[in-house]
Amino acid sequence: MNPHVTRSRDLAPHELRILVAVADEGGFGAAAATLGLTQSAVSHSVRGSESKLGAVLFERGRTGARATAAGARVVGHARRVLRLLALMAEEARTGPDEIRGPLRIAAFRSAALHLLPPALTALAARHPDLEPEVRVVRDIGAGTPGEVAAGRADLAIATLGGSTALPAGLVSGALVEEKYALVHPAAHPEPRTLPLVDWTENCGSYTRDWWAAQDWIPRATVRAEDDGTVLSMVGTGLGMAIMPDLALRGGVPDGVRITDLGPDRPVRSVGYVTTAELARTAPVRALIRELRVLSRDG
Repeated sequence: MNPHVTRSRDLAPHELRILVAVADEGGFGAAAATLGLTQSAVSHSVRGSESKLGAVLFERGRTGARATAAGARVVGHARRVLRLLALMAEEARTGPDEIRGPLRIAAFRSAALHLLPPALTALAARHPDLEPEVRVVRDIGAGTPGEVAAGRADLAIATLGGSTALPAGLVSGALVEEKYALVHPAAHPEPRTLPLVDWTENCGSYTRDWWAAQDWIPRATVRAEDDGTVLSMVGTGLGMAIMPDLALRGGVPDGVRITDLGPDRPVRSVGYVTTAELARTAPVRALIRELRVLSRDG
């Protein structure tokens, strides 16, 4: 077979764009309006893609279209392929040291607040035409790696080493090791007797074994939306908390003290996640380089 001839079962870029638009807009009509096509053209294209792939990609209903499990995987691949095509075109038009255009980053809250800004500042100084786009994603469920797998981010800042494996096709690298500490009202004589203030993102598997072995830690009696709210609640005397270093880098409220948990304290690894293909592109390589330099210097 001539490798330069596209096989009839391959999806063309315009077909990929239609699949992504239907998934993003939640329906054929809305996707058609976004793409400047007729609804029948969108419907025909999706049926053709389903026929080529041998799978139903969308559940149709009166309220719109929702991706099936197979459809969600296909749409993720479609976004990633389209992103690589865009990067290929951009790198073909620029010199070897010139990096420009969007760089899509997903990060959990404390990483977005304290780990990314110095790296992005250094990156902007070297490559002023690069356009970072940062989305804050909760560190639960699929978390930030799920944004890369779904094709919505080029690189994610994520906690590594938990019980949930990275989605297939993703690669990662460690940047910092975060120690956990006891955070409590400074004036309390026995902070370990206080109620526990916690938040959903703080229950990662990297701390579970240590947590289960600590008979002094009660079940959380106060739950907050994020780590910033936890610090505020501890500051008002509602309880104590066990928090990682990144959550504390911005400082703690007056009257709050940070106490070391000792040599057996839990530690979590924070790093980057991307795809093997994107890791070789200029914008992602440049960001990883800055993150590594700052992590080493810090």
